[in-house]
Amino acid sequence: MTREEKFMQEAILLSLKGMANNEGGPFGCVIVKGDEIVGRGNNKVSSTNDPTAHAEVSAIRDACKNLHTFQLTGCEIYTSCEPCPMCLGAIYWARPKVVYYANNRQDAAEIGFDDSMIYEEMMVAIEDRKIPILPLGRENALKVFHQWKEKDDKTHY
Repeated sequence: MTREEKFMQEAILLSLKGMANNEGGPFGCVIVKGDEIVGRGNNKVSSTNDPTAHAEVSAIRDACKNLHTFQLTGCEIYTSCEPCPMCLGAIYWARPKVVYYANNRQDAAEIGFDDSMIYEEMMVAIEDRKIPILPLGRENALKVFHQWKEKDDKTHY
């Protein structure tokens, strides 16, 4: 078994444990730096009433906490399923060097986790989306953005 297969097996084991414990759907994720697992997560959406408690997001939070950083530079992500749009966004913000996945989005759709509507919505003009997304308060919000632009002691990311 390769090192990558070993880490993927750990992600799959987390998906099984979380499902068996009724914490959420059958999804697990580990984050690796070097040869060490630095973050673990499994889906806990239904047990925590948190729609963002996906395996990847949970593992990213765990790894960042353990590494004392907000980016996962040099890390590898092993996830039991191809990341959904939300998790994919979180992964890009975290900036790991690679993502490995086991099941694909079609496999997930076949068991009731179909994200195709979200992928499609992202391509639709904002005014034509299923959930209204309306502008409000830009003038005041832009003032804060201008202050950020001029802030000398900000942390760039």
